[in-house]
Amino acid sequence: MAAVATGGAGVASPGSVAVAVNRSSATSFQRKGPRAGGADGRGPRLVSIAGTRPSVRNGQLLVSTGLPGLDQLLGGGLAVGTVLLIEEDKYNIYSPLLFKYFLAEGIISGHTLLVVSAKEHPADILQELPAPLLDDSYKKEFDEDGCNHKTPDSNMKMKIAWRYQLLPKMEVGPVSSSRFGHYYDTSKKIPQELLETAKWHGFFLPEQISSPATVEPCHLTHGYMTLLEFIKKVISEGGVDGSNPQKKQKNILRIGIQSLGSPLWGDDACCAETCDSSRSLTRFLYVLRGLVRTSLSACVVTMPTHLIRNKAITARVTNLSDTVVGLESFVGSERETNPLYEDYHGLIHIRKIPRLNNLICDESDVKDLAFKLKRKLFTIERLHLPPDLSDTVSRESRRDAASPGCGGLAQREKHLDF
Repeated sequence: MAAVATGGAGVASPGSVAVAVNRSSATSFQRKGPRAGGADGRGPRLVSIAGTRPSVRNGQLLVSTGLPGLDQLLGGGLAVGTVLLIEEDKYNIYSPLLFKYFLAEGIISGHTLLVVSAKEHPADILQELPAPLLDDSYKKEFDEDGCNHKTPDSNMKMKIAWRYQLLPKMEVGPVSSSRFGHYYDTSKKIPQELLETAKWHGFFLPEQISSPATVEPCHLTHGYMTLLEFIKKVISEGGVDGSNPQKKQKNILRIGIQSLGSPLWGDDACCAETCDSSRSLTRFLYVLRGLVRTSLSACVVTMPTHLIRNKAITARVTNLSDTVVGLESFVGSERETNPLYEDYHGLIHIRKIPRLNNLICDESDVKDLAFKLKRKLFTIERLHLPPDLSDTVSRESRRDAASPGCGGLAQREKHLDF
């Protein structure tokens, strides 16, 4: 070595030998292959695409649903290559909001959109997207909504039972480190400048089935067959096909299908009595999931499951979806006038979460969830029932709790402990 050679013709000095040993030990464990991150690296790399991030649990590439509260419940976001099924509420009031949040997040992230509908024109749906809150103004909106919902008694401190104190907390407001998802103002529309720069494709069913086919192969309706062919074309031409990688810059395709399975699609799943008659809907979902799996795309489907009479059809649709979220609105129900639910507009149910590269799913510990549409924001919160702190109500409850047969105890207004 160089340190030994410079020590002269005789025996090398101990100091030079020690330096040589230290250098050799420091360099003996260096990687002999190409450096990580170099231009010549051939190892697998995680795809870096705008508006995405890897999951901390399984490394799966995630996109935001446009609602940070829903992203948190789904384990960080919607996994690329999966299908999210949203069960529409009874009067279809709040499910279109989640559908529009998903599309608006795609425009902000620079993703390609594929908007599918049989009721509204895709161009009209894009015009109704909410405006994004790109700066710190979303914190101000949360503070304003919080001040509007405060009551004079809200400043009073309240003691709660110890078992409720141990429950995990759920983030209601914005997360400080989240650049992944955005918040949106439902009172404003998305600026036209963003719509002009967005890349999107539209599929309006009445315009596509002007000439219906006489033969419906593979037990699929003409509308479903036309839609599958259109999705295949967009995937192959948009450069998001995983089986045929292209040289162009990779991007995410966001597929949004509104009110799938409704009578407008020519499907009889809503009025079918047996599962065999709903084969068209289930086959379509099966082929759709295969297309999404083999491409850099994420799909959100809204479906009026409350109109499907046969629950076996609903079970099949759930099994063919990766993630299932149900909305239960209080409109038209007894809970709408119940004072216990006056702070909320409905319940949200996480019915299914996918198991991706794992034996278990990343499921949230929070089960009782409710949503409410504030002045400008749509939020998901833990369901909290108001406590009973009124003295008048407590006295009335004591009278009702006393047994009428025990006259002496009932007159003294005491409880019977069993």
